[in-house]
Amino acid sequence: METNCKPVFVLISPKNRTAYNFRGELLLEIKKAGYTVYVTGPNRIDVEKIEALGATFCEIPNDKNGINVLSDLRYLLSLYRLFKKLKPRITLGYTIKPVIYGSIAAWMAKVLSINSMITGAGYLFISTSFKAKVLKIIAFNLYKLGLKASGNVIFQNKDDREEFINHGLVKKEKTYIVNGSGVNMENFKFEPLPEKITFFMLSRAMYSKGVREYLQAAEIVKKQYPDVRFMLLGAVENLQDSMKQSEIDGYISKGIIDYFGETSDVARYYAMTSVYVLPSYREGTPRTALEAMAVGRPVITTDTPGCRETVIDNVTGFLVPVKEVNKLTEKMIWFIEHPKEIFNMGIASYNFCKEKFDVEKVNQQMYNILQISFN
Repeated sequence: METNCKPVFVLISPKNRTAYNFRGELLLEIKKAGYTVYVTGPNRIDVEKIEALGATFCEIPNDKNGINVLSDLRYLLSLYRLFKKLKPRITLGYTIKPVIYGSIAAWMAKVLSINSMITGAGYLFISTSFKAKVLKIIAFNLYKLGLKASGNVIFQNKDDREEFINHGLVKKEKTYIVNGSGVNMENFKFEPLPEKITFFMLSRAMYSKGVREYLQAAEIVKKQYPDVRFMLLGAVENLQDSMKQSEIDGYISKGIIDYFGETSDVARYYAMTSVYVLPSYREGTPRTALEAMAVGRPVITTDTPGCRETVIDNVTGFLVPVKEVNKLTEKMIWFIEHPKEIFNMGIASYNFCKEKFDVEKVNQQMYNILQISFN
């Protein structure tokens, strides 16, 4: 039976923070539509923030980066048991393991509507190392199983969708595209520019996010324009692709960047920013770029899947080639030498965000795909 005679919705999340941070407004609206909402997560971190959305939290341990077969099997069976108990009408999983094992578990439990969201092709599609190639073969076969079990597969950009289709991982007729996770333009409001020109990047310290290129470009620019400020916010994590803290410390000690760790209040950093920079190698649709746009900041990012969706080149910011530090440096210097364009492009960036990425518009796309109706 469905809990309290209400239909049940389950969000299968890889990390608690992403559930309330990226899907919070969606969960609130689904609850308003009359659903009992559950969220699965790997631990008890920030559970109160999920429960504040009116959702019930279910802890299901999961090593999102590990490759332990027994651990993954336990995750699959735990999800299956949960679904058998809750009898959800709709499930939605995002990122690789929730998509694969969440979909298979939901299929085993005979869930009516099984939905998967591909939020980016990720490390396995970018890296050319031997380990990544082996993992890619394994992941592709698992993706085929998981996405076969899914009724709807949601992508955040057309490049990822085409790649999954071309690799035979999913049939085109069950795929959809939405404009990222959207951004709440009430939480991220238009802000006046700071007095000092400041570049900002928010990201976990990973090579594939382009942090190394950002730091290298900052060092070059600082030699010519020592008064310009560079900020970096994001944790150093123990992942396959992570930079070492010592690499970042060198730039801190030389006064090239102001470095900040993780925070739950990122909005104030955007307010301190003139231009947002994300030289990532590949994304789904980068939420940080959307947040910067909502605050009214131009964006420099790479001409690569996911990232290119967030910038109208030469209008709201600039697109640069992946890994090309000189091109990135060139666009930073252009903003320094054309400071009035920071404001003009920032206004254009804000308008572009409002038109395409406002969370209310993105969530309406999600409601249509999930077939959630509001009385």
